[in-house]
Amino acid sequence: MCYYNLLTVIARYQIAGATSAAISASVEQGVRTGVLPAGAALPPVRVLAADLRVSAGTVAKAYQLLRQRGVVETAGRNGTRVRARPPVQPRAGGDPSVPPGALDLSAGEPDPRLVPGYGPALRRLADAAATPVGYRDAGALPELIDLGRERLAADGVPLDGVGLTVTAGALDGIERLLTTHLRPGDRVAVEDPGWANLLDLVAALGFEPVPVPVDSDGPIQAGLHAALASGAAAVVVTARAHNPTGAAVGAQRAAELRAVLAGFPGVLLIEDDHSAELSQVPLHPLAGAVRNWAFLRSVSKPYGPDLRLAVLAGDEATVARVVGRMRMGTGWVSTLLQRLVVDLWRDPAAAATVGRAGAGYASRRSALIAALAERGLAAYGRTGINIWVPVPDETRAVTGLRDRGYAVAPGARFRLASGPGVRITVSPLSDADVAPLAEAIAASSGAPGRPFTFTA
Repeated sequence: MCYYNLLTVIARYQIAGATSAAISASVEQGVRTGVLPAGAALPPVRVLAADLRVSAGTVAKAYQLLRQRGVVETAGRNGTRVRARPPVQPRAGGDPSVPPGALDLSAGEPDPRLVPGYGPALRRLADAAATPVGYRDAGALPELIDLGRERLAADGVPLDGVGLTVTAGALDGIERLLTTHLRPGDRVAVEDPGWANLLDLVAALGFEPVPVPVDSDGPIQAGLHAALASGAAAVVVTARAHNPTGAAVGAQRAAELRAVLAGFPGVLLIEDDHSAELSQVPLHPLAGAVRNWAFLRSVSKPYGPDLRLAVLAGDEATVARVVGRMRMGTGWVSTLLQRLVVDLWRDPAAAATVGRAGAGYASRRSALIAALAERGLAAYGRTGINIWVPVPDETRAVTGLRDRGYAVAPGARFRLASGPGVRITVSPLSDADVAPLAEAIAASSGAPGRPFTFTA
């Protein structure tokens, strides 16, 4: 959002309408056409009301409609702004945050060179899928469920009497879990900083996010207790490779969080283990700490972003709700895709590639964190493909790095109440890139930022 003169942008676009529905539609049109970019500030309610010659209540209602759809957000004294990624499809166009020739460290994607190839698996799949699957026979593939159960059990997820199913990735599973348990207006405890896609989803579904501070061991005990005590009906926890900070829930932290959850047995617990086999730290699950829980393990990070599939384990009622909701929509995850994942999970060569990828990401993270430490900057990243660098001024840091040939993700995409920072994806880095990048970060960030834990 720091690449625009946002005040100039909003001045060029004239919001129109005489009703709340018309005003909200006008704003959405501006977002859809790209005239109102991410971060653009909307006029204060009374100012716009005077310009349009309508009541302040009409404009306030329009802004409320936009907030409920996740198009805008209220940023305290900064007023109402277009969300970083509103649920509105913009017109096609390049990402202005990645200048031509820049090294893109903003995407949060795995290194395609470290993703297992699909060629052998696809050739085997052609034989296995010779007979088409009909509507009656479609659903979670038994072989995939069996393999998923084995893998989760090996990592300590309690599976006695537990159901499993398959969703189209982690975020799809989270959406189905939230919509089958909650109603618009309910509060959802989320990590802060946290996964931008999840924050956008919570807003788009009409839920109220409640920030839970994190450190290198994941959500902080007191923060989770405060969020649940405030009435949060659900909580989403990243088990490992937390996006954006690389945090991972350790054994002691897991015990602390389970103790908190025991006092709120009615809350819905969702655990996301999106990095799975790439994570080089043990899993310490919270599964079973409350009545309704779900544990999601997706395959996109280890095996490739195009594999939109996750195994979901949970209590019987929770899994049944997800399966029932899928029947009213997509029905099931493609059986062909499920068979491909089964083949990859069984392939020793694919497992070896994923193992090398995990080691490679760990080496890149460690090298960059160490290089930043030598220059007096703190950075965080125990697991996964990202590191988080607290900075005093995100705009200065992101712009300075862009001018030096690096595109990074501004922390505003991932934050609710925590301090500023930038997220850097290490996937594209080579050994030779580390020192120049560390120098550029040091030159662009100014004084070190405060630690990323949120303080009320």
